[in-house]
Amino acid sequence: MAAEGTLLDAKRRVAYFELAGKSLLNRCSGKRQIFDWTVNPYRGCEYGCRYCYARYTHEFMELPVEEFETRIFAKTWDEAMWRRDLRQVKPGDTVAFGTATDCYQPAERRYGLMRKMLEGLAGRIGMRIGITTKSDLVTRDADLLVELARRNRVRVFITVTTMNADLARRTEAFAPMPELRMGAIAELARRGLDVGVSASPVLPWLTDREESLEAVARAARAAGAKTFHANPLFLRDSAWAVFLPWLQREFPHLARRYRERYGRGAYVETAYRDWLRERVERVRTRHGLDSRTDDFRSPRPEQLSLFA
Repeated sequence: MAAEGTLLDAKRRVAYFELAGKSLLNRCSGKRQIFDWTVNPYRGCEYGCRYCYARYTHEFMELPVEEFETRIFAKTWDEAMWRRDLRQVKPGDTVAFGTATDCYQPAERRYGLMRKMLEGLAGRIGMRIGITTKSDLVTRDADLLVELARRNRVRVFITVTTMNADLARRTEAFAPMPELRMGAIAELARRGLDVGVSASPVLPWLTDREESLEAVARAARAAGAKTFHANPLFLRDSAWAVFLPWLQREFPHLARRYRERYGRGAYVETAYRDWLRERVERVRTRHGLDSRTDDFRSPRPEQLSLFA
């Protein structure tokens, strides 16, 4: 389907293509399942985050992982298909937007898929809706989110890995700057929405210092966020193939340490995860922020009246 996709538009560094499909909604499965359903309106992401794990999704389409940020696929909008998909969603189910690629990346300004999908949720009751993004564009849809939150559980997570503008530009080349994201958090919180901050992924020796995490948590609290969480970087082969050459150019003194830490697999060792968890907990407690709990799973039947 990707190979047959029609060129929709092109700009200086990015080309947009149409991607047809049989469904816009994906059912989750597996032992670590947090959500019941996921939605990713776009394949590829032009923010160019050097560490992005989702580059493997271009491999599924038999495309080079290097094209993940320059060859963007917008899924074909079909309102009838979306409404048909939603009939599978039961009251209490969790639907998460933007779990692989950013659902409010610049392509959304052109194609408006998130806006259309949220409009299609009107009238639904008892759903748990989660959105993860690095974009301040999410504030455009604050009116829809406020309306949905009247009869559903709506949570928005804004990713901010560092408040250091120079480091942010180097690690997340084309994403909105941290201050813009904090501004979006403040606007969503002002509208009464449940908004949290994710400092994930935490990059060893780059963003894992306590003062770095502290700066993000402090800004999050000031903006009105309720939750704060952070997990360590993991590097699939597809991400490693892009991340390591970048690291060698930008931070050559860290290349050997990363090879040692990630040379045997995508995940860091348990000791580092435990160490980071304790550090994040100290920072979170200091600023009175909650953790992102996994109560995002479907509630028990007797809880559904809470959303009526």
